[in-house]
Amino acid sequence: MNTARALLAFAALAGACTAPASAADYPDRPVKVIVAFSPGGTTDTLTRSVTNTLTQKLGQPFVVENKPGAGGNIGTEFVVRSAPDGHTLIVNSVGPIAVNPSLNKLPYSPLTDLVPMVQIATVPNVLVVPPSSPAKDIQGFLKYVKTARQLNYSSTGVGTSSHLSSYMLMDELNVNATHVPYKGADAVNDLLAGRIDFMFATIPSVIGHIRSGKLRALAVSTSQRSATLPELPTIAESGYPGFDAGSWFGFFAPKGTPQQVVDIVNREVNATLPALNEQMLREGAEPVGGTPAQFAAFIKREHDKWAVLVKKFAPEAN
Repeated sequence: MNTARALLAFAALAGACTAPASAADYPDRPVKVIVAFSPGGTTDTLTRSVTNTLTQKLGQPFVVENKPGAGGNIGTEFVVRSAPDGHTLIVNSVGPIAVNPSLNKLPYSPLTDLVPMVQIATVPNVLVVPPSSPAKDIQGFLKYVKTARQLNYSSTGVGTSSHLSSYMLMDELNVNATHVPYKGADAVNDLLAGRIDFMFATIPSVIGHIRSGKLRALAVSTSQRSATLPELPTIAESGYPGFDAGSWFGFFAPKGTPQQVVDIVNREVNATLPALNEQMLREGAEPVGGTPAQFAAFIKREHDKWAVLVKKFAPEAN
């Protein structure tokens, strides 16, 4: 009996040493922030911009760790299985959260096994081609793809809005094109080399290449023009009304994370975004912020929208 009591006492002491005295003490050690895509992509770039400020404001390092693969599912599941103490978070995007549940049979549910904390930004996708492409503008592109043979397009992974934007447009045009998925930012490399014909990429991931002339931008995928590239038309206004396939990004925690921790991260990210507003707009992202409840409602709408579109535009995934 004494041995059993001693073991219980030791376990209680060990737990006290690894957990904060209360959620109000959060964070009491470094926070790991997972990015489910490779370094250099939009998710990675936005995450590092925000976590640098969180490190300064909350007094503990917010350390970004990339875990790419399976269209974001590997990194997402890692966080789902992590301790719900606020010291392992993820900045995730539309694909792993709102699209993949309709594309794949997952051993977890992003909608119930993760807690939405705060939305960081929305980001339009931009249709880009290498300079060698005969398409000089969106109308030229629309004509080109109807006559070209063996077209291919890259994306940042199966089920990402990068993938489905291209799939949707090819379906509208009744054109067959080969999808070449990558783990993340690597998708741009073969496009730059001219081995890929076109891509819908998030603006932050290619804005430098557009400005340097290494890529030619033709149109944006969202229903409204981009504040960063206002000269570019939308696909919708180029003859395909209703076309809308943007990206978005936000913080999530494992289910069971204390509400006080969620509120702390929400508060600090909201306080951080105004200082990053000019930088984000310059790079092609539009800051959002808001409450956890607003983010959760937005995610539900996105999931419902993409579930319909996946069934229509990607039947091979069902």
